[in-house]
Amino acid sequence: MCLIIKNIGPRRRTPHKLTTKGKGDSDVDHPSLLLSDNRIQAKPIRLLPIEVPAIPTDDIKVIMQKLGNVTSDGSSLYTRVYCDTLRNGQKSAIKMLDDSGKTDQEFLTQVAMTESLQHENIVKLLGYGFFGNTRFLAYEFADMGSLHDILHGKKGVEGASPGPLLSWSQRVKIALRAAKGLEYLHEKAKSPAIHCAVKSSNILLFSGDVVKLGEFNLSIKAPGTGLSLWSAQPLGNFVYQAPEFVAIGQLTSKSDVYSFGVVLLELLTGRKPLDRSRPHQEQSLVVWTADKLTYDKVGEIVDNRLRGKYPPKSVAWVKLTNSHAAFSFLLPAL
Repeated sequence: MCLIIKNIGPRRRTPHKLTTKGKGDSDVDHPSLLLSDNRIQAKPIRLLPIEVPAIPTDDIKVIMQKLGNVTSDGSSLYTRVYCDTLRNGQKSAIKMLDDSGKTDQEFLTQVAMTESLQHENIVKLLGYGFFGNTRFLAYEFADMGSLHDILHGKKGVEGASPGPLLSWSQRVKIALRAAKGLEYLHEKAKSPAIHCAVKSSNILLFSGDVVKLGEFNLSIKAPGTGLSLWSAQPLGNFVYQAPEFVAIGQLTSKSDVYSFGVVLLELLTGRKPLDRSRPHQEQSLVVWTADKLTYDKVGEIVDNRLRGKYPPKSVAWVKLTNSHAAFSFLLPAL
């Protein structure tokens, strides 16, 4: 079982229940998704249809029993991800959400918009479901884990050992492929989005050297509405947060660029963004590397497990990229 846990705020309910139908389910209706919000306009707006299948209620009950921490009315205490197999035989990472303050309409709109994100470096949505106050999202399963797992050990597992050592060329490939996914979200998607949670644990690795961005806390503008849709508060892990977001709450695509710069530092050094086991001046990866990126001492911070097996020009490129990411609020997005 692989778990991702975070606190969830109070639930805000709609006065009526919405139902949708996925492929192969005959007990619920499946119109094109409608968004209606009186604060925005009087008439509902037709959005993209939901084509991924709804997870059958019986399957959801089984998932909830496996996950635990669920009360009799279906409310859970945490957001968790459980690795299971769907009815079609496909292995999936099933994310259980105990609401983040969204109505059912907002959740379904988010499902439709997330499904519309189709790119080789974006994790694919396979299904969704409801049970009581709990919502479910099923994503394709990353059989090789996450970048965090490889660099630092399984997240949430105390004492977990890192995975096999990544060569320099492997690190560069991971960085470039994750960057392509981010570029797609920001510039090439039909509905450009901000990821809001770029970090090493959300860079997922698959067999065949496939790399995908996952675990979205997306901010997407729904077509024709001007309404920003959120799957969760865009807080994430504070060590990845851009200075402008921390200071004034400003969230732009450059916020993702800054977070990606922190991930590049992880790839460069092999260190965690925050490691309280280290001396005080080295606990923050961003602070520890700042002067070394500035004064061409980048070789001093390269992961010593590589034993010098990397091209100096490539390291210089990482240095330049991180310099831009660190000041993303002043510079155009990379």
